[in-house]
Amino acid sequence: MQCLYRLIRRGGRGGRRRRGKQLSQKNKNRAVRKHVIELEREQKGAGRRRAGEEEKNSHREKKKEEECSCTGSMSLNGKVALVTGGAQGIGRAVVQSLLQSSAKVAMVDLNKDLGEECKAQLDAEFGEGNCTFIECDVANGDALRDTFQNTVDQFGHLDIVINNAGITNEKDWEKTIQVNLTSVIKGTYLALEHMSKENGKQGGTIINVSSMAAFMHSPHQPVYTATKHGVIGFTRAMADAAIQGDYGVRIHALCPAFVDTPLLQSVEDEDNMGKFVKFKDDFKRSMSKFGVLQPSLIAEGMMRLITDTSLHGAVMKITCSKGIHFHTYEPMSA
Repeated sequence: MQCLYRLIRRGGRGGRRRRGKQLSQKNKNRAVRKHVIELEREQKGAGRRRAGEEEKNSHREKKKEEECSCTGSMSLNGKVALVTGGAQGIGRAVVQSLLQSSAKVAMVDLNKDLGEECKAQLDAEFGEGNCTFIECDVANGDALRDTFQNTVDQFGHLDIVINNAGITNEKDWEKTIQVNLTSVIKGTYLALEHMSKENGKQGGTIINVSSMAAFMHSPHQPVYTATKHGVIGFTRAMADAAIQGDYGVRIHALCPAFVDTPLLQSVEDEDNMGKFVKFKDDFKRSMSKFGVLQPSLIAEGMMRLITDTSLHGAVMKITCSKGIHFHTYEPMSA
């Protein structure tokens, strides 16, 4: 009996050991299966994440393509431009840039001798027929209207207008208003007559030249400062009107700081500055502090405003410290 009991006990122990081994193996199998399932889940999750990232990347690339297509650079080949004050300084530099871009240009200036000399130089460089000189006092509304019509008669149409002519004359301050502000307004309206879709035309670009004086008032140039403020206000209002009226015309203001032009030297002339000539030393100190720009950089900014079709109603500032940049305005609030 004792032997049988021992055998039974051994058998029980062996059975328990076998059952224990079986359970242990089952647990291992479960663990392996669980691990495999977890790996499969992780792989599926990673796959979904990769698919999501690929979709996001695809969306980003598509958005970039759309943005690029919206900000494409406009070709100026065959375009026709009219530039007032075009025979010297900023105007001369932008006329050169336009011709280099294969545009046709009407160079408008009051100085006949300088204008004809400039045209001869440009004809020698770019060939005859690409540039014309028109003598005009922009303060004379009828003469300015004829200038626009003559440009269209010669080149067939008009695409770009740069109202650049300007003076600084605090003694004859009414003349300063006529040239710096009134002629800009007239030039803009004449440009719209020849370019606006409202008048059955193909659209275009207008750039009105203001100044950093519109942001940093000059005690020695009060009327000049007022006219440059006016140019920005008028230009921004007209840019909004062009959008609402679907004119197809982009209208910008360009505001350079001190530029190395004949106008800059005129501030030392009492016939121009009148009683404000006493501030000429302050003016020179400001020039020394802020620096003097070259006309070629202003022309570069103008070309950007002309060719970048994503820009409309821009107020471009050009300074020695920041180069070409844009002024931003706070949203209107009630």
